Amino acid sequence: MKNPLHKRLPRELKSEFGKYAVVFFLMVATIGFVSGFLVADNSMLIAYNESFEKYNIEDGNFRTADRIYRSQREDIEKLGIRLYENYYIEEELDNGNTMRFFKNREEVNKVCLMEGVFPEHTGEIAIDRMYADNNQLSVGDTLTSKDKSWKITGLVALSDYSCLFQNNNDSMFDSVKFGVSVVTADEFDSLNQDKLQYNYSWKYNQEPSDEKEEKEISEDLMEDIGAIVTLETFVPRYTNQAITFTGEDMGGDRAMIIMLLYIIMVIMAFVFGITISNTIRKEAGVIGTLRASGYTRRELVLHYMELPVLVTLAGALIGNILGYTVLKNVCAGMYYGSYSLPTYKTVWNAEAFLLTTIVPVLIMLVVNYSVLRHKLRLSPLKFLRRDLSGKKQKRAIALSPRIKIFSRFRLRVIFQNMSNYVVLFIGIVFANLLLMFGLLLPSVLSHYQLEIQNNMLAKYQYMLQVPVSAISGSKLEELLNLAMFYMDVRTDNDDAEKFSAYSLNTLPGKYKSEEVLLYGVEPDSKYVKADLEDGAYISSAYADKFQIQVGDTITLKEKYEKDEYSFQVDGIYDYTAGLCVFMERDKLNETFDLEDDYYSGYFSDTEITDIRKKYIGSVVDLDALTKISRQLDVSMGSMMGLVNGFAILIYMVLIYLLSKIIIEKNAQSISMVKILGYTNGEISRLYIMSTSIVVVICLLVSLPIERAVMEVLFREMMLASISGWITMWVDPMIYVQMFAAGLLTYVAVALLEFRKIKKVPMDEALKNVE
Repeated sequence: MKNPLHKRLPRELKSEFGKYAVVFFLMVATIGFVSGFLVADNSMLIAYNESFEKYNIEDGNFRTADRIYRSQREDIEKLGIRLYENYYIEEELDNGNTMRFFKNREEVNKVCLMEGVFPEHTGEIAIDRMYADNNQLSVGDTLTSKDKSWKITGLVALSDYSCLFQNNNDSMFDSVKFGVSVVTADEFDSLNQDKLQYNYSWKYNQEPSDEKEEKEISEDLMEDIGAIVTLETFVPRYTNQAITFTGEDMGGDRAMIIMLLYIIMVIMAFVFGITISNTIRKEAGVIGTLRASGYTRRELVLHYMELPVLVTLAGALIGNILGYTVLKNVCAGMYYGSYSLPTYKTVWNAEAFLLTTIVPVLIMLVVNYSVLRHKLRLSPLKFLRRDLSGKKQKRAIALSPRIKIFSRFRLRVIFQNMSNYVVLFIGIVFANLLLMFGLLLPSVLSHYQLEIQNNMLAKYQYMLQVPVSAISGSKLEELLNLAMFYMDVRTDNDDAEKFSAYSLNTLPGKYKSEEVLLYGVEPDSKYVKADLEDGAYISSAYADKFQIQVGDTITLKEKYEKDEYSFQVDGIYDYTAGLCVFMERDKLNETFDLEDDYYSGYFSDTEITDIRKKYIGSVVDLDALTKISRQLDVSMGSMMGLVNGFAILIYMVLIYLLSKIIIEKNAQSISMVKILGYTNGEISRLYIMSTSIVVVICLLVSLPIERAVMEVLFREMMLASISGWITMWVDPMIYVQMFAAGLLTYVAVALLEFRKIKKVPMDEALKNVE
């Protein structure tokens, strides 16, 4: 026999269509986005992991000052590796960007063609797809430099540059002003060979079993190769950010997105719980009659759970369909906007289906079952009498008669709906947290750029490329080599001031080891104004990131060796652009056994033009220092708009549902005051104004809570995601924008609720009269 209670479901769905519609829409949007993200993330991670074998990605690379001879190559390959030439040349383009040219690879680090064709003739080029997107370039366009031009024939992804790090020590990759490309061998040979970098990739004959073994093997390998040739750089694959950064970041996003899904599901489940409580209150007489007619508590619990669970299941299924079709491409586009990944195939992800369908339904079942089990524990007689309090009725809070009648009425409405307002407050905190995150990042990046511009050490920092041979060998050879080198790098620029520099790394711990640059500056430096006599200062970025105070001791280590150095912090220097230690040049040179007169760069406020470019390793200027903020803006800019929209959507749904419940709960009272002659406008002042007051208070109280939570979340995000440091800074206008967005959103909902008040009939007051 069919359960007659099922006939009530269509009627209930129709009467509560607005409530179920907005919840269904939010479920579809949330589950669709999360499902699309998990599918795209898993599919692209599979493609990324498979690319190591598919494109024969190197196990590491090193660069030498000169070409390796055949005999040296044979000696190196006897160490258990196979060597491949991977030379490159960098050219400055007319648009101010840097392009790194490679010959088309056919053995190692193969190239994935995304669009067009590979270059076949001189004057043709295939450029990185992400660099092309960020610079509005497409197949058929032309790239130009001072002396040459190239026609773009294809867009590619280089398997060893899934993340566009120009230098492995950079704090952040740069897909806006740095690109990689492939050209024909003839075209490569026609480029300026003075800029040729002798870069070699290697593959192990026998792959290490894990990263620990890889570290041990690579450290020995570096020493052995260093004994055969002069190394300028040595980068094992596990330390190569251009290869590994993408995989580490893609895996890290997943936990955050899943947590977002479950927080929203729990909030929605509690909203359903409150709406069910309201339904039980409205249908108390019906429930009492059904219980008296023989229906068990279990049957009624299952009945009232049916619609919420069916709506959740329908939302989850449609959300998954959208996730696997439309939203999957949106989420994949977010990854393609940050990383230069090869093409991928969508892979069915059973875990994504479980996390986005089964788990939300289980959350809904558990929460609603708990609420219903608690609410339906009363006897049939109590339901028939509409006495739903399980305890002795509490006395109402006494309100002073001096308070005006309208104000007392609003306070009563607030006290009667306190449980609803608590959920509303939690929802506002969560929605505003999302909104704050979306508004915060662009503001932080903008402030970071301004801060860097205002406290640069110098407008230009020239890092000289000192040949390793100049500081190795016998003392006499060192002196002669250094003397010749310094003759070539002298400058007549009056602004130029020498400094020495040395690179160490932080000790590995919870987060990955990071490079710290030690500056040795002149005692009377006009660029670093600090009392460095016999002491060391650290940059404010270093102090903020690792929470170091004056008087603490920091310990740093050699990047590829076990030697450690400790320094006491005598001061903190206001410099936010990098993790740095400042000391006098003599002390740095003495600490690291460098020559007394050794220096490795110049500070200057004007451009130095009288040093040969081959001796300039890098130039640190404003453009280089703002690389982090520029790339984060490109990578996450589109996501911030999505986060803001999502936050406002959640906020609107919660406000709408809870306001609707409050009005329905007070429908009889609203009907009564209508009979007494109150207008719809006056009634709105009583009920909508009550919720308005609570919303305004919730918005104001939530701001300091969100600030405190965001400080923790932002710090963890920065620690996990970037080298270097960006300090959290909240523009006061963000608070104004958050409050205004919340208030305007509520006004839109209040207009809908006003219509609902107008529809409450006067005969409602005559129903259920005892």
